[in-house]
Parts: sequence; structure tokens; C-alpha cells
Amino acid sequence: MTDADHADSREQVEGTFLVTAAEEASAVLKNVETGQVHTLSSNPGVECDDVVEGVVSPDPPLNVSYQLVETVSRRSLSVEASEEPPTAHSKELAAAQEVGELTREPRAGTGEIHVITVPEDDTESAVGDVLEDDEQLLSRAARLGVDRVEIRSSPGVLSVRYMP
Repeated sequence: MTDADHADSREQVEGTFLVTAAEEASAVLKNVETGQVHTLSSNPGVECDDVVEGVVSPDPPLNVSYQLVETVSRRSLSVEASEEPPTAHSKELAAAQEVGELTREPRAGTGEIHVITVPEDDTESAVGDVLEDDEQLLSRAARLGVDRVEIRSSPGVLSVRYMP
């Protein structure tokens, strides 16, 4: 391996990336593990809210922009507020905790469920706050290897379900 090859392999970043912005000529990828942001100098066909597992490499000579040089997988993610109420189990978890507390549990199969106890009068506002932070929801979904985030609520209970 030459010094140039060694330098190239050190600068490449392998990981799982959330596409946070995408235009015809460029895209922005965020590493869901480290939070590092990579601006691509061209768009390899990704769309906002996609998750790409692959390798990015800096563009010479300045190394300020990147290219997606390898794609292992690509999938789309979605976030939605459901009309369905939280499950009976989620309601039991919420009843056993104080307002503002969060319980995280593995979901049967793949994913996670987060149950948050909120003031009954502020439930709708809490759902709105969670939905506004879609980048965080999508990053967690990418880390968990799931494709869908569903938010369910009933007075005093908020359930965030990360599902395949």
C-alpha cells in the first residue's frame, strides 16, 4: 500500500448516513452514529429522509466536500402520527412513571418503543414537539435498522414506536 492509498483509506468514512438534504446537484449526509455531516459534491440519486449504508470519501484537493463511493444499502424512512391510541402495555408503563419520564423497551421482533408520560392537557402539544424533531426520530430509526416511526397518543401518554 502506498502512502497515498493509506491516506485515502484513512479519510474514507464507512457508516450509516441519514440524507438530511437533497438537491439535483448535491446532498447532505449525516452519520447517525457520530453526527458528522458530509456534503456531497454531487447527488448519487438519494432523497431526503433516505438512509444509506456505505462509504464516503473526500474530494481532492481541498477535502471539503465528499463523494458517496460505495453503497451497501439504501432505504426510505417515514414518520407519522397515528390515530391509533397507545397499546394497553404502553398505558400501563405511563401510569407507573412520573410526568416527564421516559421508558424505552425493545419491541417484539425489531425496533423499540418509547413511552413518555406528559401532562394530560399538553398531550397534543407534546406530539407536535416530537414530530418537529424528525431528524432525531429518523436518526434513531436508522441506528435501530427500522423503516418507520409511528407516534401514538392519548391524554397523558405519548408512545413513539420504531418499527420495521
